[in-house]
Amino acid sequence: MSITLRPAEECTYDIVSLGEVMLRLDPGEGRIRTARRFEAWEGGGEYNVARGMSRAFGLRAGVVTALVDNEVGRLIENMILAGGVDARHIVWRESDGIGRNVRNGLNFTERGFGVRGAVGVSDRGNTAASQLRPEDVDWDHLFGKLGVRWLHTGGIYAALSEATAETVIAAVKAAKKYGTVVSYDLNYRPSLWKSIGGLEKAREVNTTIAPYIDVMIGNEEDFTASLGLEIEGVDEHLTELPLESFANMIQNAAATYPNFQVIGTTMRSVKSATINDWAAIAWSAETGVLQSTQRPDLEIFDRVGGGDSFASGLIFGLLDGQPLQTALEYGAAHGALAMTTPGDTTMATKAEVIKLAGGGSARVDR
Repeated sequence: MSITLRPAEECTYDIVSLGEVMLRLDPGEGRIRTARRFEAWEGGGEYNVARGMSRAFGLRAGVVTALVDNEVGRLIENMILAGGVDARHIVWRESDGIGRNVRNGLNFTERGFGVRGAVGVSDRGNTAASQLRPEDVDWDHLFGKLGVRWLHTGGIYAALSEATAETVIAAVKAAKKYGTVVSYDLNYRPSLWKSIGGLEKAREVNTTIAPYIDVMIGNEEDFTASLGLEIEGVDEHLTELPLESFANMIQNAAATYPNFQVIGTTMRSVKSATINDWAAIAWSAETGVLQSTQRPDLEIFDRVGGGDSFASGLIFGLLDGQPLQTALEYGAAHGALAMTTPGDTTMATKAEVIKLAGGGSARVDR
């Protein structure tokens, strides 16, 4: 691959993610509306990638986010640290006692089963992370003095407020200034954009960010909604797009944004909450469009975080200097493994990812 990476010995971090980290409250096999107890996890679309890089692949990871300095914020910090992610760049906000002005984000998520789809209920208004502004972070210190090989952020964080959109733009500009590779997961969520301008605002923000991105990640809806790109052969069933239409989408994106060095997307066909067809494709100018191993009828335990784990596997492969086909297989395998366990974040190991990516099976290891 032609991606130019800063030397590891010159950098404190292999990867830093910018985004909100919420407390996920999980009713297990039950439902939110009938739950009497919840299991607590941490998670966030951008953060999950850094945590995967740390826990699954053993790389040096950090996160830039903001939390309220109360017991819930410190619980989230504890989970971040347990995930091996450096928490020194958390911006701490003073608690007002009741969360009137600033609070920590909560995410209630039930996994779904069979014909009952997964359900997520986010409670993230006025969160500390949504109020983070560009001047709250010393970007020159982070990217210049400390050094970061790779920055990952995304459209979920950019959608939280006018301030977070500005913060993402400041971060990607600073990263490029110091030679840091930047990846971005479009992760279009209509519910996040609707109160701040809807689809028009999503396109305005994401098309401003896109020229600074080296590795762009997203599915077909992300590219059409967030970047306004057209896809030939699209009908109303976006999840049923043929491979040719995915390839057309990627090539259209590459032509529109020549700065994209790699484009990656997952291909998921949902048969039920617990059975999905799963694969991924990637593109570079050198290789053209590549396809991963296809995994029809993949059994899903908890689908949340599968796309984030795809991103971290793909990024690991690129950081490791692997050919794009190998990096793509790492991403697809890591995403598949992450969906076999509960919570937003991966419980897979590097050895498991490499084994599955190489065609390994689920036979018992003794």
